[in-house]
Amino acid sequence: MRHTTTLTLAAFIFGGCSGGAAVPGALGSAATVATRVSPAIPSVGGCQIFPSDNPWNTDISQYPLDPNSDNYINALPGNLHPDFGENPNYGIPFNVVPSSQPPVPVKFFLYPGQSDKGPYPIPPNAQIEGGKKSTGDRHVLVLQQGACKLYEMFDSHEVAGGKRWRAGSGAIFPLDTNKLRPDGWTSADAAGLPIFPALVKCAEVQSGEIDHALRVTFSQTQQGYIHPATHYASSSRDPSLPPMGLRIRMKASYDISGITGQAYIVAVAMKRYGMLVADNGSNWYFQGEGGSTSGCWNDNDLDQLKSVPNTAFEVVKTGKILRKSVP
Repeated sequence: MRHTTTLTLAAFIFGGCSGGAAVPGALGSAATVATRVSPAIPSVGGCQIFPSDNPWNTDISQYPLDPNSDNYINALPGNLHPDFGENPNYGIPFNVVPSSQPPVPVKFFLYPGQSDKGPYPIPPNAQIEGGKKSTGDRHVLVLQQGACKLYEMFDSHEVAGGKRWRAGSGAIFPLDTNKLRPDGWTSADAAGLPIFPALVKCAEVQSGEIDHALRVTFSQTQQGYIHPATHYASSSRDPSLPPMGLRIRMKASYDISGITGQAYIVAVAMKRYGMLVADNGSNWYFQGEGGSTSGCWNDNDLDQLKSVPNTAFEVVKTGKILRKSVP
């Protein structure tokens, strides 16, 4: 089981989300999606999650199609799959800490040259993806209030009861800037992207609206990335495979009027903001909040999304594919 501090539980504040529940069918057409012009900006713990013009917060419902869209989608078989739910060991948890949280040293052992040096303000009993005994990605995400910085680690292991940590890689993201990581650098995510902004979170779904892009994984990707991604994780040059940072949206023509509840709110976000390819993994798996608050999810509800096929999606043009790497 995961553990969390009282502060973490008390800090789920989403000031930028609207309070009304979504009405199924209200955004099932291109016209209704396109007329939305003043999206709210996600806010957690008193921190705005990146500027309003940040790629994560950009409505891409009217972006032009990528000329290679059909080839990409045909190379990505399968249906949507929410990689989170009622089981607390699914999904990716996050920790919200005050500005006074004492920082602890972190040693990076996989990508030390591409990791932002510590210390990191990791709280005692920090929630780890998959739990303390997990053999998976073991992400640790920390949002520090006041400073409004995001600290993220991959393959994270506490040492001496949390007095220091070991991690494969780590990245620090100030939330008041659109500055990207250097080209060729990874982060706690393969693509060099932050993870926290992309998660489907309990509080925003309960508010009735998701105001940001999501993240998605695929089993095969190509050797390249599109900003805001800065890193690739493949040696393939197959042009039909997605580069990291590829932006995918649900088609305006795809009918979501029969989808209800939590699943409907997610589907609307996929039409407005889409998803960014962020890592290698199972096809069409997208991530949401896990850990101590997972009781907010309704698996029967989310399972509606597992019937949405790859053909419900298209790729939009957001930039050129880059291939720069670092030693």
